[in-house]
Amino acid sequence: MSEAKEKKTNGIFSRLKKSNMTAICGVLVVMIIVASIGSPYFLDTYNLQSLMRDVATVGMIGIAQSLLLLVGELDLSVGKIATLCGILAGMMMVDAKINPWIALMIGLLLGLLFGFINGMIITKLRLNSMVATIGMQGVYGGINLVLTKGKAITNIPENITVLGKGNIGAIPVPFVFCLIVLVVILFLVYKTKTGRYIYAVGNSREAAKILGIRVDRIRVMIYSIVGMISALAGLLYVCRLGSAQSTLGESWPMNSIAASVIGGVSLNGGIGNPAGALIGAAIISIISNMIVLFGVNAYWQQAVSGVVVVLAISFSSITEIIRENRQRKIKLN
Repeated sequence: MSEAKEKKTNGIFSRLKKSNMTAICGVLVVMIIVASIGSPYFLDTYNLQSLMRDVATVGMIGIAQSLLLLVGELDLSVGKIATLCGILAGMMMVDAKINPWIALMIGLLLGLLFGFINGMIITKLRLNSMVATIGMQGVYGGINLVLTKGKAITNIPENITVLGKGNIGAIPVPFVFCLIVLVVILFLVYKTKTGRYIYAVGNSREAAKILGIRVDRIRVMIYSIVGMISALAGLLYVCRLGSAQSTLGESWPMNSIAASVIGGVSLNGGIGNPAGALIGAAIISIISNMIVLFGVNAYWQQAVSGVVVVLAISFSSITEIIRENRQRKIKLN
């Protein structure tokens, strides 16, 4: 793009990146206070570390999902990609006796490949992202069942379980990985041309094409990144459990979308901050934690999660309506 066009788009992108982070952080603080008052065990070191591990998992997937939402798309296969990469890495370690660290790296690359496949299918065949990733969810899940027959891969080498169970000081290792992912994604979104292009594509694909942005290339790149981050979350969870389970990540797609939307990322694309997804993940994880600490029947957890998703999406929709009405008033005036 020319320098003039780039300056013009910079102003647009700075406006589109705004999201109500202050209010979201306020909700999180209130929830922490309520949980602390409601249960004496909430601020226990073990509980907080367990909570941070849960936040790390949902947070990483949520941050990845937020990238797709920013371009007006989503990926419902993230949980199955995480599961399959965990299963394949586990089989390499246990059955093929491949060095565990090498197996983990291969697992990450496989996640990148699966995400790339998703992106290519959606862009080249012009498919709706939700429909396509539902289909790919079935593909990855089917491969998983063929390989494992529904059984867990056990006897994961102890020397890599530190990635899931270990701490750096008082901070769980998975949470550190989550923060690293967030920093890298924020750098991509706010400090590179690619980040500006992401917001441009989410705001209007046609306008982005006119500006000379290679829209499909951006979309495929994001799907690839999402696949790799999903694989990372899955592999860290395998290290945490000490086994690769075929049921891993069942709730991750919906929770990742909910975390992003709660964090202020618009479902219509072009508006939001990936950091909000981590805050949204913290809110979701605290709700789940409170259900356990308050002695609520565990079967209610799925129902509560569903309610959170619906409320988050409804709030996002209402916010979009209010924003559109304001823009109409400005144009009329």
